[in-house]
Amino acid sequence: MAVRRSDVAKLAGTSPAVVSYVLNGGPRGVAPETRARVLAAIEQLGYRPNGIARSLRTNRTMTFGLLVPDTSNPFFAQLARAIEEAAFAEDYTLLIGNAAEDDARQTAYVRTFLARRVDGLFLVPAHGPTSCLPELQQSGVAWVTLDRQTPGRYAAAVMADHRGGARAATEHLLAHGRRRIGCIAGPEDVVPANARVTGWRDALAEAGVRPSEMSVWHGSFGRRAGYRAAREMLADGRFDAVFVASDQQAIGVLRAMQDLGIRCPDDVAVASFDGIAAAAYTSPALTTMAQPFEELGQTAVRRLLDRLDDPGADTASSVLPVDLVARGSCGCPDPIVGDESDVDGDAPTPGDDAGVPA
Repeated sequence: MAVRRSDVAKLAGTSPAVVSYVLNGGPRGVAPETRARVLAAIEQLGYRPNGIARSLRTNRTMTFGLLVPDTSNPFFAQLARAIEEAAFAEDYTLLIGNAAEDDARQTAYVRTFLARRVDGLFLVPAHGPTSCLPELQQSGVAWVTLDRQTPGRYAAAVMADHRGGARAATEHLLAHGRRRIGCIAGPEDVVPANARVTGWRDALAEAGVRPSEMSVWHGSFGRRAGYRAAREMLADGRFDAVFVASDQQAIGVLRAMQDLGIRCPDDVAVASFDGIAAAAYTSPALTTMAQPFEELGQTAVRRLLDRLDDPGADTASSVLPVDLVARGSCGCPDPIVGDESDVDGDAPTPGDDAGVPA
């Protein structure tokens, strides 16, 4: 038979109401000795609260939804992990949906999350039109956008400094004496991709290099796109460096350079963006602008909880700084990967002297 709250109360020598206060953290305080007896009884009996009943009482399901454009992209995997960790710390369960870069699928997932009565939603908008926004707005559910802004002031947005980070990466290549710096960018209809191109242009213009004389190649954020771009852009020897808008693309760029017989960084230096764990294990290791995954997750959860407590909470964007991780692909010393243990998916430790994940 299922263990009931009254069974816990009987074993602990107290009332079911006191058991409820212990489980819910209130609304009344419980003496430490009594709390200890209740917790011991819960452990002994194996009592598990009825989550459905609690949801009916509190009008909360203690679940969040996260919708990302592509779950196969390591960047979104690391971002999801950071959000899950932050949500778990607040006693929330995270449901994850993969939009597969498709607006119709994104909308279908939004409707599924709403039907499951999630308390809040994190959305990384797929590129192209975002038809689910009016529906989300009308639902009354609290939501926050991540990585990519949406038109208007529908919700709070949490993202890294895409433009400033791209500028810093390009300035680092310029500091190595490179002057002919091409750009391999993401899709033209994705806001971060365009912001990173703008940062690349900012750095070139400040250094007296005409961005119009350099080349920009737009494509998806995947390795295959980076490979294709590098095969087209670097074959004629016009460039001595390239800023790549994502680490995934940059991994493809390194393979293309190898196939073309181009030495990195001797012939062409490379700097990229995101700071995924795999960037530390390429050869040479990638110089990258590392996004603060943990802080992104914590900030996003905090902003969503603020919206839950106050639907009229500020919807201004939270823009977090990125850190240069200098490695071998730009011409900096390439760190040696030691025998220290590593957990797949951990982000590199930010900082100019960071090498591999700690």
